[in-house]
Amino acid sequence: MSLSRKQFDILVLLAEEPLSQRLIQKRTGMSLGTVNRTMRELSEAGFVSSGEITPLGLNALEPYRVKRAVFIAAGFGTRLVPITLNTPKPLVRVHGERIIDGLIDACLRVGIEELYIVRGYLSEQFDQLLYKYPMLRFLENPLYNESNNISSALAARDLLCNAYVFEADLLLYNPAVIRKYHYGSDFLGFKVDRTDDWCFDVSDGVITAEKVGGLDCWQMVGISYWNEADGKKLCDDIPAVFASPGGKERFWEQVPLVYRRENYRVELQPCAESDVLEIDTYRELRAVDRSYCTEGFDNG
Repeated sequence: MSLSRKQFDILVLLAEEPLSQRLIQKRTGMSLGTVNRTMRELSEAGFVSSGEITPLGLNALEPYRVKRAVFIAAGFGTRLVPITLNTPKPLVRVHGERIIDGLIDACLRVGIEELYIVRGYLSEQFDQLLYKYPMLRFLENPLYNESNNISSALAARDLLCNAYVFEADLLLYNPAVIRKYHYGSDFLGFKVDRTDDWCFDVSDGVITAEKVGGLDCWQMVGISYWNEADGKKLCDDIPAVFASPGGKERFWEQVPLVYRRENYRVELQPCAESDVLEIDTYRELRAVDRSYCTEGFDNG
């Protein structure tokens, strides 16, 4: 039996801890009547008993569980020179910890242990991660120096079902944005009045357009989830877009959000601007971690 969105939202909450209906109402924003009705449906299906999720309920959530995570980590990180001359951007340390560690730790926290890193530039340096994360597997992107990040998605195209896809250079401040279960495919973003960055137009919770710069829109965060059906479509659509004229210059997320948009329904997963930080430039890195302003790092 597939779950309705309301059934899913309540079961996910109960999978974490038993809650009263009033607390469920407060956390979901549903009316108390809707919570009562949905709890009754879940109880009749055997998914909930005495206000607690049952083994049958946990089994009902299984199709919605994240199975794996893919980290896009092949690029040069040119805007972070001079630090990235000798270190791939995801391995740069901020306050003593590698940027990618926060993302990996957040995945492990919710039981995602099938983890893949797509690497290219200074690829051998990623081997150091195996000392802390022996479960990691590496995918090689031999095209990283002649194409945009769509070539990394091409290398991982068979692994995108029930999968997170991360830009591996994101500094994660709130691990709770990484979730164990997802109802459908979604992309993380936060609301802004104005941005010059990559952003989304959203209608009724669904992304309708991806663009650079906008007003009253949602700024894109490079964390997305793809369910089984969409992952299978990406496996075909990514190579097709890559092989099209100008395909090598595309960003991978433009496949489902722009060039094959008719094949997907991608929801907006809202977060706070303070939850995740993408450090784009050396100046931004120095602003976050003042140790890079000391002698030997400061280039003026």
